[in-house]
Formats: sequence, C-alpha cells, structure tokens
Amino acid sequence: MSAPLAHAGAPVFATLGCRLNTYETAAMQELAARAGLKDAVVVNTCAVTAEAVRKARQEIRRLRRAHPDAPLIVTGCAAQTEPETFAAMPEVTRVIGNTEKMRPETWAALTPDLIGQTERVQVDDILAVRETAGHLIDGFGTRARAYVQIQNGCDHRCTFCIIPYGRGNSRSVPAGVVVDQIRRLKDAGYNEVVLTGVDLTSWGADLPAAPRLGDLVRRILRLVPDLARLRISSIDSIEADPALMEAIATETRLMPHLHLSLQAGDDMILKRMKRRHSRDDAAAFCEEARRLRPDIVFGADIIAGFPTETEAMFENSLRHVEECGLTWLHVFPFSPRAGTPAARMPQLDGGTIKERAKRLRALGAERQRAHLTAQIGRDHRVLMETETTGRTEQFTEVALRTPRRPGDIAQLRIDGHDGRRLAAA
Repeated sequence: MSAPLAHAGAPVFATLGCRLNTYETAAMQELAARAGLKDAVVVNTCAVTAEAVRKARQEIRRLRRAHPDAPLIVTGCAAQTEPETFAAMPEVTRVIGNTEKMRPETWAALTPDLIGQTERVQVDDILAVRETAGHLIDGFGTRARAYVQIQNGCDHRCTFCIIPYGRGNSRSVPAGVVVDQIRRLKDAGYNEVVLTGVDLTSWGADLPAAPRLGDLVRRILRLVPDLARLRISSIDSIEADPALMEAIATETRLMPHLHLSLQAGDDMILKRMKRRHSRDDAAAFCEEARRLRPDIVFGADIIAGFPTETEAMFENSLRHVEECGLTWLHVFPFSPRAGTPAARMPQLDGGTIKERAKRLRALGAERQRAHLTAQIGRDHRVLMETETTGRTEQFTEVALRTPRRPGDIAQLRIDGHDGRRLAAA
C-alpha cells in the first residue's frame, strides 16, 4: 500500500494495490482539486485477493480514527466488486465505483454543499462500459519515470480472478492520444515512460483495424525519437504479437525487462486456472525473447497453493522458474475470492499454501542473488531515481556512493551488491 497522499488543505488519499491504482489516485487528486474538495479522506482499494479486501477495511478503520470528522470515500476495485461490504461499514460516507471515480461531476458532487444530496453508493455495471479515459494526467511518477495508462479492463475470465468485475472488459486508449501524452512527458523532462494497464497485450483489439501492442510500441519509438527509454509494465506472453517481438529484437530504447503473467508452471493447474498458455508455451517465449535480446530479464507472477495443486504440480512450478530463467518472482499465496470458480474448487489448507509460498520466495531470492552477482564488473546505463539510487535497463536497483542528479542516465560500472540491489561508485 502506498502512503496517504495529501497537500495542504487537500483531501487525504490512500492507495492499495497495483501501479494502475496509484496512477488513478493521482488522477483523482487532480479531479478533487479542480472540484475544490477539502477535508475528505479517499481510499482507493484493491480486490485481487480476499486479503487485499481485509487490508482495505483495516485501512478504512485506521483513517477514520485519524480523521474522525472528515467524509470518508471508498473507491477502487473492491468498492466496485463488493460495494455492500463497504456501505455496511459505519466509518464510510460514500462508496464510488471505478467508472464513477474518473468523472469530474462525481468529485464536484462531493463538496460540502452537495454531498448530502448524492447517493451513498454510486457503483454502476462496469461490464457495460465501452471506453476508458485517455489522457488523465501528465507526469505521474518520479521525476525520472512517468507512467501512462494505455488500457483498462480484461476480457479473459481466469478462474481465480475477480479483476474483470472490478475493471470491466478491455478498453484501449487510442494510439494518437498515447503518443501525444508521451510527447508532453518527454518535453517535461522525463527520460523513461512505462506503459501500464490491466491486460496490456489486449491493447488495440477494440480500436479500428485492431492494432496490436507491438504496433503501439513501434509507433511511440518512431514518433517520439528523443524518448530515451520505453518500458512495458506486464504482459501475457501467449499474446505477444510479431511486431512486439521485432521491437524487442531491434529497438534498444525498449527496455530489456518483461514481467510475465505466468501464474503456474503445471499444465493441469493452468487449465484449471483457465489460462491460455501451457508451460511449454511460456518456456518457448522466454527462450525466443532471450535469443532476440540476450540481455533481457524476466519477472513473473506465480500463485502458490492453487486449489487441487499436489506437491508434484507445485514442484513443476518450481522447475518452471528455472526453465524460463526468471529473475524476479512476485509470489501470491492463493486466496479464494467469493464469486470466482476457483473459490468453489477443493481448497488446500492454509499451512500448505504458506509453506509453498515460502519455498517459491526462497527460490526467487536465490534467482535474484544470482542475477546480481552476474552483474559485478559490468557496465550499466542507470536512470537515477534519487541522488543515490537508480535502475538499470533491466530494472535492477542500484545504490550509488557518489550522488548524481535525479532523472539523469549515468554509465556505471557495477562493483558489488547486498543481495537486494547492486552497488556502484
């Protein structure tokens, strides 16, 4: 969870969950400021697991204690998927859906003179939404790196996932809108832009002529030639199109780091998850991407303890980490979400789930340490995030002993690591 955000006299914002939520919180801050909203608390929730909803309720109670007299507004994916849960909380003043939170009129109606005239729960059917907001904000991120939302929602129905019901079906931001925003960000001094969304590789399917993500990447790099670095936040490898693979091979300004939505490494579990790839598909993608771009590194989401997962199936996931050559693991202990098919499957006991998640994280730490050790003695172009920390093109964090200006790209020789990040002079 990100820390509550506020300016003097402005509402307090707290964000839980993904990078897209953080992006949208920044947009909501701007909408609230335009509406003149003050003395309010806004919680942007996550629904990815039952634990995420529990943390949202916990954060709401904490913020109510800290701000006993302020209107408290709950929004985000958990508010969208289970508005009744939050409407039943005495701490909550308003529950606002994911579509409503991006509308200026929603925030205008939350001012003191109007809030008593609006419905307590404002959550429409998000699956009926056909468009997503294009240009929301310029400049979200650090002074080094900006994030641009190009897509929202998901058309897939993985059996463990509630997100389509929180985000709706896939909607794409038109390429021209994306390029114009990135131009403004470059002109404002950003050296790196990250493309974000819920299901990035579905970008374009709902646009005229159905362009693909690779087409957008190549268009950005062609039309914004002075952008130093373009990064993709996360992809579904089975949907990687030929233009994207060509960009990986030929566009040095496209960063050699991909975070993959793998979820498991056993074919039966993948089928029960209703994923669209097999373990061989994922391994073949990683092999081909590494052939095209030898310096590329991969991260991945992996779920531990999915219903019906046997020890042998779990060990397939452990081996899959090695087969794909993964460097960064984002491990999720399985948590059933009411309303999803996986919640109705035979569940594993909590101890087994925790133990498997621990083993996956230990393997992830081992893989990370091997990657860090392999960088010692190598030169890297590091984008400075603060005066003494930055990121390589592979998104590996670097700690510097000599301060440099945030936003600059420095050529550095790596001379060590502490098990978590690289070190340089």
